[in-house]
Amino acid sequence: MTDIEIARNTKLDSIVDVAKKVGVEEEDLELYGKYKAKFSSELYEKVKDRKNGKLILVTAISPTPLGEGKTTMSIAIADGLRKINKKSILALREPSLGPVFGIKGGATGGGKVQVAPMEDINLHFTGDIHAITAANNLLASLIDNHIYFGNELKFKEVVWKRCVDLNDRQLRVVDTGLSGESKIVPRKDKFDITVASEIMAVLCLSENIKDLKEKLGNILIGYNEEDKPIYAKDLNAQGAMAVLLKDAIKPNLVQTLEHTPAIIHGGPFANIAHGCNSIVATKLALKLADYTITENGFGADLGAEKFLDIKCRKAGIRPDAVVIVATIKALKYHGGIEKDKIQEENIEGLEKGLDNLYRHIANIKDKFGLNVIVAINRFTSDTEKEIEVLRKHLEEKTVELSLVEGWAKGGEGAIDIAEKLVELTEKQENFQYIYELEEGIKEKIEKVATNIYGAKGVIFEESAQKQIERIEKLGYGNLPVCIAKTQYSFSDDPKNLECKDEYNITIRDLDLKTGAGFVVALAGKIMTMPGLPRIPAAENIDIDENGEVEGIF
Repeated sequence: MTDIEIARNTKLDSIVDVAKKVGVEEEDLELYGKYKAKFSSELYEKVKDRKNGKLILVTAISPTPLGEGKTTMSIAIADGLRKINKKSILALREPSLGPVFGIKGGATGGGKVQVAPMEDINLHFTGDIHAITAANNLLASLIDNHIYFGNELKFKEVVWKRCVDLNDRQLRVVDTGLSGESKIVPRKDKFDITVASEIMAVLCLSENIKDLKEKLGNILIGYNEEDKPIYAKDLNAQGAMAVLLKDAIKPNLVQTLEHTPAIIHGGPFANIAHGCNSIVATKLALKLADYTITENGFGADLGAEKFLDIKCRKAGIRPDAVVIVATIKALKYHGGIEKDKIQEENIEGLEKGLDNLYRHIANIKDKFGLNVIVAINRFTSDTEKEIEVLRKHLEEKTVELSLVEGWAKGGEGAIDIAEKLVELTEKQENFQYIYELEEGIKEKIEKVATNIYGAKGVIFEESAQKQIERIEKLGYGNLPVCIAKTQYSFSDDPKNLECKDEYNITIRDLDLKTGAGFVVALAGKIMTMPGLPRIPAAENIDIDENGEVEGIF
């Protein structure tokens, strides 16, 4: 059966009953039908004095184009913990329509470990991402309307972009204001995908409505004729944007196919944004259960670094254990085996690809000082010989390994890793950040590039140099850095999978995100508006005469 058929053939509990598993009554739910709900704004205040549970971060090796199953693994672990009578909850990101209709597909897990209702979650869900799109574009329209009616703020440069939650490369650079009206000012503009919008980051890093409104007001939207910054609050835009986001800031509750509670909220990409679900969702989850399982986007070099250096720093939290997800297919892919041959047994390619896994382990264990376990997301094409070789190599590195079969067996297939994680989360850690905020922007970027990416050094192009000078002159040099880089390689070249030779990271530009409170550094040829593949997933998505959705995977 396909994932969507498995999900449809599973009877779900009412969302009211799911909430009761973590001690939440119906009065603190806003129902979106039988199987979806939002938590009330007042719930956190009611539970804030409870002791935090353990936080487990699920990350991965550098992915293949189809991903390595972090969400599948996260769900399996949460269900596995319930199988051994531990109170667990998930805190995951919301899927973007870009991948759903693009190449990667949905983000609700697979097989017997899914969050449901999967079609709703992968499509419009509770409307959070649409609300972010609307708030983003409201601000853009207010800017251009202000310029049209006389430009009292003396805009010389507009840096705020429009957005849409779809992959559309045609919108990367556009000409706007071409109607020919007497007062309209034509200019070049750009679109981002919604999950790269600063408003997505602001929503995910805000603690409550008051904090959200303040951060929205602090968004940098342009520069005036004296090269001084102009903010959203200068247009009195923050109130209207907050109104559009008043429901979106409330975390969403759904369930796994085994009825484990799952909070799904916020969804920035990790290759072009900070890659973590919302602070409010994670902090609430920590109060509601003994074990919270969350994930970052893409591999540990991108997602985990941003989770730890940005989200943990801002939220005042840290993981008690980190799971690094790998597949034998991906290890062979990073060992130089061609994509169409990675399902064939190849011990040499597997062993070469272990270098990628070792580097991720070293980063989490040695650089960040956290407890690590490697989880192998097992596929039917994996041979016993390959599994044994992998186990032997990790034993030599004294790294814990668990073979997880959640896709085929549900929570039963994750009991081993659940038991190991219970022990691992009790071990001492020596958590530290990669850089200190007081360091300069260049120094912070260089520390991430050399310590986490393994680069020889960093090349700052002229435009990046100018932006750094501008940002530090404005007094924002103490913000954390969010490096936008390809997810497929430690380097900034997506084709350099093995990274055998020395390489530099090239920073071509920087974006100052004063609302979210970080600086985005654009590395290599990364785009904040992705394009569709030659054959988009959208071509196989349909709906039948009974209203049943087909083709989402």
